[in-house]
Order: sequence, then structure tokens, then C-alpha cells
Amino acid sequence: MVASIRVLLVDDHAVVREGYRRLIEMHRDIDVVAEAEDAASGYKAFKDANPDVVVVDISMPGRGGIDLVRQIRQLNSEARILIFTMHASATYAQQAFNAGARGYVTKSSPPDVLVSAIRSVYAGRPALCAEINEVFATSRLCGESTALDDLSPREFEVLRMILDAKPTDEIASAFNLSPKTIANYHYEIKSKLGVRSDIELVYFCMRQGLVKPVEAGS
Repeated sequence: MVASIRVLLVDDHAVVREGYRRLIEMHRDIDVVAEAEDAASGYKAFKDANPDVVVVDISMPGRGGIDLVRQIRQLNSEARILIFTMHASATYAQQAFNAGARGYVTKSSPPDVLVSAIRSVYAGRPALCAEINEVFATSRLCGESTALDDLSPREFEVLRMILDAKPTDEIASAFNLSPKTIANYHYEIKSKLGVRSDIELVYFCMRQGLVKPVEAGS
């Protein structure tokens, strides 16, 4: 009998994890061996369970999925990691691949796409859902590039928390770094993006689709 693909699920919503676990385990060749709710517990679960494939969300409390990908790949350069997220963005996808992910599927994709992506990543093949394939193709066709692509995965995750209006102390705690180090990251991010203030930073990220404008009355 062929061994099952052993999967670790990392998502901060327990109900969501339960739904995906049931979906995945409908297939006899895949087995969810561990679950985690954030980057810290996800990293521990990876070390404890040694899964074949890690399925990771991007948006989680504290450090996000992209930094978890970076951390896992530093521990094991052969780790097979699939991003499963609501973010249908070329920038997020590029950052995920820069960090070491091997696949990227949006949560709006049909259920069978996730299962197929898990098998592809396990086999060492890249996996992209149709939505992200189209986004990448459009950006290449239009010759689009952005300074966001020059950020390291760690810088991108710090930026994501800044855009979520997290205070410096909270960001520092999430990364186990000093507030001064986070302040240095903050400065370097603005420098790479060519902005001088946090207001300019927010507007830059709005133009790139990382921040949605606040609608009147909301």
C-alpha cells in the first residue's frame, strides 16, 4: 500500500481548518497529521510532525505565513510548502515564492484545485491556481514591476503588520526582535519603496492593492 501524503495545516480559524481537513481526508492518499493556528505553533508542529507538505495561510495573528515559509525553509531547505490564501495578488504570490513556497492557491478556487496542488507540491512540481496564473500572466504582459518585489520576505511581513496598524512593540514581540530593529526595518522599507512618510507608504500600498480604501460609512 502506498503511503499517504502527510499534511500540516496552518490557519488561524479552527472552523476553516476543520473544513479543509475533511475535504483533504476524503482522498485516501492524503492525511492531515497536524494543525496549527499561527506561525509560532506552525513552526513547532513542522518540527514535531515532519509533514510531507505544509499548507499555510498568509494572514494570521502576529507573524504571517510568508515569514513562516521563510523560517521553515531555513530549517529544512527541502520543505514542500503550499500557500492557501484569500490574497489573489501577484505581489503576495511573488513574496511567497521568494520565501520558498512551491505552490499558491486562492481560497476562491474549486476544492479539487487544493487537493491537486498538494499532490503537485509533494511531487516537487510548482502549483498555481488559475486565478494566480492569470494575474502573473497579466503583470508580465503589461511589463508591470513594483518596488515591493525588492523587499525581503521578512521586510514584507513587517510591512504587512505596519499596514495593519500594529505598534512597533507588538511587531517586535511577534518576531522576537527589539523595537529598535523593527524601527530599522521600517526605515529600510520606506527607503526601498521610495517614500518618506507613513502616509506616503500607505498611499503607495493602496496603489499596489495591498491596502483597500476605507469606504464612506464603514
